[in-house]
Amino acid sequence: EAYDDYSVYGGLPAVVLMATEEQKTNYLISQMRNLYLRDIVNRYSVQDETVLAEVMDVIASGISTLTNPRKIASTMNTVHGTKICDATVDRYIGYAEEAFMLTRVKRYNVKGRKYIGTPYKIYFEDVGLRNARLSFRQIEGTHIMENIIYNELRYRGYQVDVGTVESREKDTDGKEIRVQREIDFIASLGSKKYYIQSAYAIPSQEKYEQETLSFEHTMDSFKKIIIVEKSMKPRYDENGYLMMGVKEFLLDANSLLI
Repeated sequence: EAYDDYSVYGGLPAVVLMATEEQKTNYLISQMRNLYLRDIVNRYSVQDETVLAEVMDVIASGISTLTNPRKIASTMNTVHGTKICDATVDRYIGYAEEAFMLTRVKRYNVKGRKYIGTPYKIYFEDVGLRNARLSFRQIEGTHIMENIIYNELRYRGYQVDVGTVESREKDTDGKEIRVQREIDFIASLGSKKYYIQSAYAIPSQEKYEQETLSFEHTMDSFKKIIIVEKSMKPRYDENGYLMMGVKEFLLDANSLLI
């Protein structure tokens, strides 16, 4: 229940101390509108506050998915009917990062050992503020859980990247093709490195294989971890991957070290 509450209202200290859902909702919506956005508008002399708010809406709707300024600008044009250029979107994202409202996470090619500039992922520093931006209408457990895991890893001091691994495989016709797969997070701290998949649910062997296929192509011995929404005490599966529930991950600061 505590996790469910956290995934909706986030972890701002004032919110945690509030007793009712109505108080939390009103406070977060007010903070997003009257503090965060207003601060950006005033600090950077943003000419059109409405367009800035719409950019934040598009970003909030697409947390945990790969994006870039061009894609966001295209969505603004087609969905909102707002004309905006890539450079303006990029600038607004930068403003929001400097206001500690959200953060961009680049992809890292595991085998090539290099960063990929775009597309990248965007996460909100507090999921309660993200949900408030959308008036609590779009609360998808999968994407919000991923955002929460990212925030917790950063809180613990890890450098966090989105991972990609490439492999050459044969398609149904026997033709060799290059396949790129994603690892949700590469968490690094000193010499320690962890590969982490955020898997809301794994109802079947097929889903398990889908979630872990990227692990098989890293070709190294760093610990590989799967975090699911269902409460589960940490345990190693038959492939040597550490599995645990998101609540267990959050409640134990040393959960990755088990």
